[in-house]
Amino acid sequence: MNILAIGDIVSPAAIDYLEEHLWAFRKTKQIDFVIANAENASTGNGLLPDDAQRILYAGADLLTGGNHIFRKHALYAMLEQDHRIIRPANLPARMPGCGYTLANIDGYKVLVINVLGRVFMDPAECPFDAIDAILSREEGNYDFAALDIHAESTSEKIALARYFDGRIAMIFGTHTHVATADEQILPNGSGYITDLGFSGVQDSILGVKSDIIINRYRTHLPARFDFAAGTVLIHGALFDIVPDTGRCQAIERVRF
Repeated sequence: MNILAIGDIVSPAAIDYLEEHLWAFRKTKQIDFVIANAENASTGNGLLPDDAQRILYAGADLLTGGNHIFRKHALYAMLEQDHRIIRPANLPARMPGCGYTLANIDGYKVLVINVLGRVFMDPAECPFDAIDAILSREEGNYDFAALDIHAESTSEKIALARYFDGRIAMIFGTHTHVATADEQILPNGSGYITDLGFSGVQDSILGVKSDIIINRYRTHLPARFDFAAGTVLIHGALFDIVPDTGRCQAIERVRF
């Protein structure tokens, strides 16, 4: 079973590109399911309901979030009602939405979890405890699990991956917008990569117009982060999962 994880979608231009190319890429690679981090897809950061629907229609099956997922108040109702979009699980339960969901892929049930890191990030509850609680609560209800770790610290992501190795089939990091080259099968069978990178305009600084970011670093003055324009590149990783064993047998970085 081939599952594609797409790195942080940045800007409506990236949504346009996915609408044109994702279904064809799915067909070429024989992809069964797509998980995409979409917390930065809309203008001004965050995610609007219309943009979420566009990404889903474009070929994504499930959307994950991060520290910007609550920026757009218009999304709150969708977070409550549509289980195809989840937000970090280690945030207060009273916040809109849920931190995990159960999806069906060709008769198999996959448990997809989203958490925030705590190093260099806004306050959040312990991601280790949050994931442990979900795995315990849903024991017996799923065939294999997937995890999006939205975090800044590479060591924190690796620590989570090592801790859950063998219990979660595919583990991938998001948030830094810079792809890492450490895709691997961990000793107990989990597929892992520290960061997928971002999906958006590459002639930029993490998706934002370069001159804005450079000027901010040089002057320390606040500035509006406007998305860059230009050629879009989608970053992600393709996981080959054996659903009967809950193990990953191959992982491949992808760009298109």
